[in-house]
Amino acid sequence: MDWTEICVTVPQHDAETAEAVATMLADGGLYIEDYSDLEAEVAEIAHVDLIEKDLLEKPKDRVILHLYLAPGCSPAELTAPLAERLTAAGVSFTLDESKIKQEDWQNGWRKYYHPMEIGRRLAIVPSWQEYDTDRVKLILDPGLAFGTGSHETTALCLAALDARVKGGERMLDIGTGSGILAIAALKLGAAVAEGVDIDPVAVRTAGENAARNGVGEKLTVLVGDLSEKASGKYDLITANIVAAAIESLAPSVPALLAPNGTFIASGIIDTRKAEVTAALEKAGLKVAEVQEKRGWECLICHLA
Repeated sequence: MDWTEICVTVPQHDAETAEAVATMLADGGLYIEDYSDLEAEVAEIAHVDLIEKDLLEKPKDRVILHLYLAPGCSPAELTAPLAERLTAAGVSFTLDESKIKQEDWQNGWRKYYHPMEIGRRLAIVPSWQEYDTDRVKLILDPGLAFGTGSHETTALCLAALDARVKGGERMLDIGTGSGILAIAALKLGAAVAEGVDIDPVAVRTAGENAARNGVGEKLTVLVGDLSEKASGKYDLITANIVAAAIESLAPSVPALLAPNGTFIASGIIDTRKAEVTAALEKAGLKVAEVQEKRGWECLICHLA
């Protein structure tokens, strides 16, 4: 069955008012396209030249609000009050209506995920695809949580694990997201792993992905922060998050790391490598190796 998509285009300076109006009326979902601050927002964590070219070319002076109506609903029941309230608020706008297949609405994002090989032993395979390989397969359903292996930081961490998991390790994944790093370590031979994330959706997704990969009994996923949840000593600790978070948690890592253990930190743009390195060294860690991919850094550390 078909859903109805209503697109409302407004000037950027009226975006906040239009969003407030749309939020009151949208029952089937609301998606907002606003690229006015794209370069400034991305520059905080990445290089602007890492943004897809088609995104950079999006208009900055207008915002598009996408509202969705379930099958059987009358578009006029939404467009009429929407137009009336926007007009009353003094917002200039255009309205466009189109149909969208339910399967496209639910599964359209899947077309962006394909099997990929990482390191010497790993292959990341979306759960809905078949892939014939002798490599260790990670069957992944990213769901709503970050971490599919396609981003440079995740690929760097996976390659680091691929080179270092020998078998029998205890592993901790901070900010586990989809659970991809913990699951990879387990399938490469780690004995047990723990994943910690502040997002309950991520924790649920990680648990589902672990079960799908046959390592559900070896992975414990917990909602909370590092200080509340981690305990004991770990042979491997990964943190694929952001520079500021790594700097914040750095003082807690040495007490959790086994004497010959390895801490793998990524999610770090190259312009922040020096400050993160300084924070790690101040905490009592030595950066033994640095891996880089398209401006992203992965720091591999041991106890100093």
